[in-house]
Amino acid sequence: MREPLFVKQNTAKWRDFEQSPTDDPDEQADRFIQITDDLAYAKTFYPKSKTTAYLNGLAAGLHQAIYKNKSEKSNRFLTFWKYELPLLFKKHQKQLLYSFLFFIVFCLIGVVSAKYDESFVRLIMGDQYIDMTNANIAKGDPFGVYKSGNELEMFFGIATNNIYVSLVTFVSGIIFSVGTVFFLFRNGIMLGSFQYYFFSKGLGAQSILVIWIHGTLEISSIIIAGAAGLILGNSFLFPKTFKRFESLKSGAKDAMKIAIGIIPILIVAAFFEGFVTRHTEMPLWLSISILSISLAFIVWYVIIYPNKIYKTKP
Repeated sequence: MREPLFVKQNTAKWRDFEQSPTDDPDEQADRFIQITDDLAYAKTFYPKSKTTAYLNGLAAGLHQAIYKNKSEKSNRFLTFWKYELPLLFKKHQKQLLYSFLFFIVFCLIGVVSAKYDESFVRLIMGDQYIDMTNANIAKGDPFGVYKSGNELEMFFGIATNNIYVSLVTFVSGIIFSVGTVFFLFRNGIMLGSFQYYFFSKGLGAQSILVIWIHGTLEISSIIIAGAAGLILGNSFLFPKTFKRFESLKSGAKDAMKIAIGIIPILIVAAFFEGFVTRHTEMPLWLSISILSISLAFIVWYVIIYPNKIYKTKP
């Protein structure tokens, strides 16, 4: 059978499965069998077509719905981070890429602005912070700000602030994605100018070894929160075959899961900033190890692992 005819014969059924989900386990099982039959046929005769990719995604969604209805409630907490969240990263990998690219571009704008305008860093970071850091540099302790205050109080304060910033970045996506882009712009400009400031003082390498102990997880989480915001906004702007409200509900559900899913990462980042970053004289190998493990975890959990488990799905 030619692919256009195959699609024409089954479009109504596929659209019904996609737009009218059911909580009836028997109906879900029946739909899953029908879709996997169609997917097997498509893989055989049109292995590299968009139809096959579409059916694969539809089958994965039905599989996930069935899995969530299983009676193993005690494992729900574990399976969310083990399967559900990674599969959402895979499903919305384009938004993750867009958020990353937006953030990098905004960081570069911050770097260039700080380079050609000496007052820009003060505008972004504030006179008090710059004056304090200049004083610390003069004393030979450029990152002394991380040593001030009680570790536990810093941890709770930083964790609360990071979670707030990430949730605001996500929720602002409801303003047609523009709100999320604004917060990515704001944080990217701040990071770019902040990092350039230390490089301009000859402290670039040292700043990376100190600041990015917590910054690797923290900045990665902001980018992921940005992706969640784009998912939210784009679900309304580009509903595809769904009704706009149904698309928004689906996008909001996925985006909320992602925003909640990164909270443990933000808490670990806050722990590093409150308890670990303050030890600015730690051995070089230890600093590099923390940085490398944090970066490797983000790359593995957000990119590599989701692709791996996606390939094992029907």
